[in-house]
Amino acid sequence: MLLKQYKIHFFDALKNIQDEREIESFFFILTEYLHNLKRVDVALNPDFELSEEAIEKWNAILAELQQEKPIQYITGEAWFYGLRFEVNENTLIPRPETEELVEWILNSPITHHPSPITILDIGTGSGCIPISLKVNLLQANVSAIDISEKALEVAKRNAAINKVDINFIQANILEVEDLFQFPSPINIIVSNPPYVRVLEKQEIKKNVLDYEPHLALFVEDNDALLFYRKIAQLALKNLAPNGLLFFEINQYLGKETVALLENLGFKNIELRKDIYGNDRMIRCSV
Repeated sequence: MLLKQYKIHFFDALKNIQDEREIESFFFILTEYLHNLKRVDVALNPDFELSEEAIEKWNAILAELQQEKPIQYITGEAWFYGLRFEVNENTLIPRPETEELVEWILNSPITHHPSPITILDIGTGSGCIPISLKVNLLQANVSAIDISEKALEVAKRNAAINKVDINFIQANILEVEDLFQFPSPINIIVSNPPYVRVLEKQEIKKNVLDYEPHLALFVEDNDALLFYRKIAQLALKNLAPNGLLFFEINQYLGKETVALLENLGFKNIELRKDIYGNDRMIRCSV
């Protein structure tokens, strides 16, 4: 079978699950993953023929896509801030909104300080935030915490893939009383902690709800800002003078998160929207 013939079958099999643009994206991700053919290569090879073995691989992946398994978990990789990251069921898939958070940090004047700064990422998952920061701030001392040993294994491999040195620590941040074990003073603390309330589960797409780690996603409805409060309290004790705290947040709890930080005594609190127009990130200082 020719690849262009299989493409028709591929689109037809997914048309009731995904929109056409998403299906096209999947198709070209897979042509590169399975055959090392970029979009232009496919166009230049209209008679590219699939072997029986290749068709079996395509069919197996297609069956997973029909179950709405994220393509990043199928290929085992995701791209974030121009870098390649390994991902699996132990880590969240990095998202464009989080790239905006990284960009905000990198554009902050504190990152241009002539002496090396210290950065701590809390709830690192795949390591996409600290690794992206370290790649762009080679002189920075970067550490990262996660509760999941399996997630940290992935994060360590991602640091090696992207050739940076990150200090990874396994810890439950809710049980950490002080951050004394990290290089001090800490100039930037950043976190994208669990923030989806259980009541919001009905809004979550199947590909996220059925496959991504709930430990990294959900918080109880009765204390949705649990992680923000704990991390902010630690930040008050451990950030250097004029140090910055960055959060990715629940889009529905922007005002509540700002109020929490105000009540704790943070200054210069700024709430920003993401590319989709949702309240998504906060920066503040001690």
